[in-house]
Amino acid sequence: MNLAVIPTAHDEAWRYSDHEALATVWPISGPEHITVPAGETNARYLIQTAADDAVAIHDYAIHIEDDARLDFHILNMGGKFGRVSLDVTLGEGAHFELGGAILGNGTQTLEIVTTVNHAQPHATSRQTIRSVLSQKATGSFLGAIKVARHAQKTDAAQSVKAMILDRTATANAKPELEIFADDVKCAHGATVGELDKAALFYMESRGMEPGLAKRVMLRAFIAGVFDNMADEAVRAEMEQAALAKLEAMA
Repeated sequence: MNLAVIPTAHDEAWRYSDHEALATVWPISGPEHITVPAGETNARYLIQTAADDAVAIHDYAIHIEDDARLDFHILNMGGKFGRVSLDVTLGEGAHFELGGAILGNGTQTLEIVTTVNHAQPHATSRQTIRSVLSQKATGSFLGAIKVARHAQKTDAAQSVKAMILDRTATANAKPELEIFADDVKCAHGATVGELDKAALFYMESRGMEPGLAKRVMLRAFIAGVFDNMADEAVRAEMEQAALAKLEAMA
C-alpha cells in the first residue's frame, strides 16, 4: 500500500476505522518490532489511554522464534480513535498468548487487529478479546489466523465476546481462518450480547445498588482477559484502569 494513500472502508484491515480521524495523522510511522529469541519467554502490555480528542495508533511486528513464548495484554480505551494492530509470526513450537479488552463510550472508535502467522509446525496461539461498549461507541476486533502448508500440528484459537450497554453502540467481530495444512486444530467463536437482565434483577433484589450490580457483572465479563498475567503489579494496574473506565460507563 502506498503510504501516501489513506486507507478507506474498502481496505479490509481498516473497514471499521474512523477514517476522518485517521486522516489527521496519516501517514503513520512503521511498526515497532518485537523479537522473542528461541527458547525464551517474554511479556508485553499496553494500556491505551489517549486524550478524548486524540488519535492513538499502535502497530507491532512480532517474531516469536522456535520454542519461544510471548504473552501480550492490551487495554484499549482512550482517544477519539484508538487502534492496536499486531502482525505475529511464530517459529516451530512457539506460543503466542493475547488478552485484549476494548472499553468504549461516547463516540469513540476503538479496535484491535491481529494477524497470526503459523509459519512452522507445532506452534500454538490463543487470543481472548472482550469488549464493553456504551452510548455511540464502536468497538472492533479483526483477527486473521494463517497456517502455512507445512505448519502441521498447529493449534490456534480465538474467543471474542462483546457486551453492548446501549443499542446505539456497535460491536464488530471478524475472525478469519486461512489454513493450508491438513493436520491442525483451529477454532474461533464470536458473540455480541447485553447484560443479563434476570441476573441484574436478582442482584438488585438482594439489596445491591443498580450501578454497582452492573459494574460487578462487567468486571466479571472482562476478568478473564487478565487472569494469566504473571506480573501481579502489572495485572493490578490494568485491572484498576479498566475498573475506572467501567465506573464511567455503567
